[in-house]
Amino acid sequence: MRLFSHRHRPVHLGALPLERLARASAPMPVAAQLAPIPNDPERRAENLTAACYFMDATLAGIARVPEAAWTGGRLDHAFAIAIVVEDGPVPRDGAPGAAWIGGANAARGDLRAGEIATVIAGYIRRLGFAARAHTATESEIDTGTILVHAGLATVADGRLRVPFLETRYRAAVVTTAMTLAPDRPLGQSTLRAGGLVRRLGLGGTRPSGQDPWRRRRPVHLGPYPMERICRVATTTTLITDDVPRVPKRASFFSRALAGDLGDKAQRERRRFAVKHPFVEAMTPLLQGTVPLQDGPVAASIAPGNADPAANADTVKATSYFLGADMVGICRAPGYAWYSHEEDGTPIAPDHPNAIVMLIDQGFETMEGASGDDWMSGGQSMRGYLRSGEIASVIAAQIRSLGYSARAHTNAYSQVLHIPLVLLAGLGELSRIGELVLNPFVGPRFKSVVVTTDMPLAHDRPIDFGLQDFCNQCLKCARECPCNAISFGDKIMFNGYEMWKPDAEKCTRYRVTNPHGSGCGRCMKMCPFNTEGPLVHCAFLWAAIHLPFTRAWIARLDDWVGNGTRNPVKKWWFDLEVVDKVSVVPKGVNARDLDRDAVMKPEDQKLAVFPADMMPPPDAKAPVPVDRKEGLRRAAAAEKAAAARARLGR
Repeated sequence: MRLFSHRHRPVHLGALPLERLARASAPMPVAAQLAPIPNDPERRAENLTAACYFMDATLAGIARVPEAAWTGGRLDHAFAIAIVVEDGPVPRDGAPGAAWIGGANAARGDLRAGEIATVIAGYIRRLGFAARAHTATESEIDTGTILVHAGLATVADGRLRVPFLETRYRAAVVTTAMTLAPDRPLGQSTLRAGGLVRRLGLGGTRPSGQDPWRRRRPVHLGPYPMERICRVATTTTLITDDVPRVPKRASFFSRALAGDLGDKAQRERRRFAVKHPFVEAMTPLLQGTVPLQDGPVAASIAPGNADPAANADTVKATSYFLGADMVGICRAPGYAWYSHEEDGTPIAPDHPNAIVMLIDQGFETMEGASGDDWMSGGQSMRGYLRSGEIASVIAAQIRSLGYSARAHTNAYSQVLHIPLVLLAGLGELSRIGELVLNPFVGPRFKSVVVTTDMPLAHDRPIDFGLQDFCNQCLKCARECPCNAISFGDKIMFNGYEMWKPDAEKCTRYRVTNPHGSGCGRCMKMCPFNTEGPLVHCAFLWAAIHLPFTRAWIARLDDWVGNGTRNPVKKWWFDLEVVDKVSVVPKGVNARDLDRDAVMKPEDQKLAVFPADMMPPPDAKAPVPVDRKEGLRRAAAAEKAAAARARLGR
């Protein structure tokens, strides 16, 4: 919780008040070179430092590379981006997770700094400039020298120290031929600068006054107080006993790729999520995690891992240490597993438990976006990449103890994530439809799952009043650019009670969006998509605990303009990759609120495609969508209230 909003703080400044530190003098920047991006070296530097912060760097800075910094083969790179990653939280001796986490901070920091550096270097190369990442395992540059020249470190008492972090950090460097505006080195008196301004977080920086609370909070509880949310015996939306298992071929993204939605959707499906060069730079790393999702299991079970509750706390602590934002554990029921692979091979559920992790997509970048512009895919891919890394590490650790475990990521999954997020107590099903909403980050997250036979205690589902709130709030439906979110009541679909969206409409728009990369506008619009300062927490508390406030909180969210684009947070370049070249796109979705939109539930035409209308698991040829029948099925669908009455639940 922060006292002050960071609404007016540009993303390239980061969360710590580095700009307030005294600087030494430095030479003027060098002129830019030709590229499909601004020629201004300052603007380029801001873009790259903001990209580092978007990827969760703690500090980032730009330096001109001194000759003495090269330790290996010298590259023709005149500039460097320095990346600093803060150490993760470490449990006290004997606390949950201590046995797994102890001594791992250097490896964790090197993994994260290396990930960020590799993505940034790939991004620069895709802009047409030479660039290379220098990490803990492979480097030709002296990282300490670059940190000093980039204004991220000073030398005190013969040791390299970083402001605000002292020696609690790891670092990586990207060198490049792109001309950038360098930062000035720090003055020697800045190491402990900040005072009351830093303590309170004035101006939107991270308040150091909360650091003692963070250090005292048990690591296995995570950064958000999920323990304060009401737990219930069953999910707040009905799940019947006859939920059918579905094949991967039935996913509308798979259907688009197979040609079920036509030639244009098939063609665009292959590239829709990676149409921006920054997103494209993340893709090889995500694909590289797939071989790590599963692997050999130790020959015998390690002693001391028989207690399900202790195991659950240890898994959670380690997941939070690695960077997860929320973690829950639940059973992995049969209906949560796909029935067949995309080639028709049957999938046999082989693990009874599921570890579910959420990764926040980042409020700041979403605040600057429309939700369906050129950074929409970037927010998604960042979440998928980070979650894939974390889940692969957790699965490998469990396998090393003699238990079977497999990570299920966006790149390859044998389970449907939505029912598991719901069962793990990480949210409730929302009006957006096939999407779970969390009380602290709303719908602004990506999920990842690890299934395992390790004994684990399960969390219970939660109830924070979302069904009533969504019943009174139609904002996501009103603002959906393709009118795919229901204005009406919940229905039963494949055994689930939900506000069922039109998956065909949604998929068509997302994969063929001509003025953006994908779409997450519903996430942007949700009143639970909040920044998190004290005033927002008060409204969140009221929405959860005071039912009579929900209707006016939904209206107030509109009145204060939540959901409009914040130009201070727009850090990325609007670019599109066409034939492997980054070009200026033909258009950019620049939407804000449409408060005057007329909503007529009776005129909305939504289609549903239940299990018996799905393609066969092994269908190779296109199976055209029968939209006429889908509309008829939607009109005839059983209302959720009628189903509850029929089942007596």
